[in-house]
Amino acid sequence: MAATVSYDDVEVGTELPAQTFQISRATLVKYAGASGDFNIIHWNERTAKAVGLPNVIAHGMCTMAHAGRVVTDWVGDPGAVLEYGVRFSAPVPVEDDDTGTTLTVGGRVEEKLDNRRVAVVLEATALGATVLSKARAIVQLA
Repeated sequence: MAATVSYDDVEVGTELPAQTFQISRATLVKYAGASGDFNIIHWNERTAKAVGLPNVIAHGMCTMAHAGRVVTDWVGDPGAVLEYGVRFSAPVPVEDDDTGTTLTVGGRVEEKLDNRRVAVVLEATALGATVLSKARAIVQLA
């Protein structure tokens, strides 16, 4: 599948559609099974709190993957993402209820590069905290 966003139609400052993702304890179980990451801080509240966390927390890579969807959904082709990196700046605590935690992710084109590529920066928040910093992707456009 080719990228559906045209380089000629994008300017610096172009906003990517923001998305929200619900991360519940069930999400964490599914992610642990898919990734093989069964670290106890992602499922045992007593242990998570004993090591200084506010609660069970989402896997960092799960948070990163949700944020990356904002880019892949915007461009229309996951293969168009040439580079993607983040720094984890705060954990995403997940309550033991039916709702979990809302992760909100938005982005914008930060720079137009050569060869029909753009740099996109992402902003991800949960519970009022920025949970990813230096979240940036290089995307090949049509």
